[in-house]
Amino acid sequence: MSTEKANIHGLKAVPPAGSNAVQESLDNVCPKCFGTGMEVVEGKGARICACRKLKSQSGQFGRVRLPKRYDGFHFGNFKTPQGFQSEALMAAMEWQHAYPKVDRGLLFMGSVGVGKTHLAVSILKGLTERGFDCLFYDFATLLKEIQDSYNASTQTSELGVLSPVLNAPVLVLDELGASKPTDWVRDTMAHVINTRYNDKKLTIFTTNYLDQRRTDRDEVLEDRIGTRLRSRLYEMCDTVVMIGNDYRRTFDKGLPRRA
Repeated sequence: MSTEKANIHGLKAVPPAGSNAVQESLDNVCPKCFGTGMEVVEGKGARICACRKLKSQSGQFGRVRLPKRYDGFHFGNFKTPQGFQSEALMAAMEWQHAYPKVDRGLLFMGSVGVGKTHLAVSILKGLTERGFDCLFYDFATLLKEIQDSYNASTQTSELGVLSPVLNAPVLVLDELGASKPTDWVRDTMAHVINTRYNDKKLTIFTTNYLDQRRTDRDEVLEDRIGTRLRSRLYEMCDTVVMIGNDYRRTFDKGLPRRA
């Protein structure tokens, strides 16, 4: 049957043997289950293949809106020096295992690169794998999507953007306070936080701002979100302070110096 006839009858034409399409298709076939989704284990019979589980998890995490950059984040590969970061890891794991029997969220506070987002994402992954509904948003991204909703050409609405954020049983709001604290930004933060507070929704926040100034030039979280919202967070969340070195610096090997 020719390719043209195959398309007319609604059939998918098979590429000629040796073509790049065939080779690409073969390369993508799982070597354990050969694309069937079931692998045979000697002495144990058939079971669902790990590749099928990974695809299922990928779909789940997509609904959570986790960025691709965080695909490899989980509790097992969190770098845990002694001290605050180790204590933060234990707090995050205990919270995840205790859910849904928890009545307060978490507020991870600390300088950049200490693993705040890593722990927050790990919590969401653990809950998602257990079948709970969660949502992830970087605060700056949320603000951008709300701003874009005012543009009719984007085919979105402010309500459409905010509805899942307000209603998610567990929300991670990453980088709280990172955006310039204009009146509009503070009003938006207040709407999200107060709505979730009144509806008793659990929220996990991360922020680079602490509650105490280390130098006269430092801003604290209250400077970025206001006294009223900072007070509200004391009631909504257990505070987890993380102090340590920026682990991202380990990726910078530097260039060879010229003599």
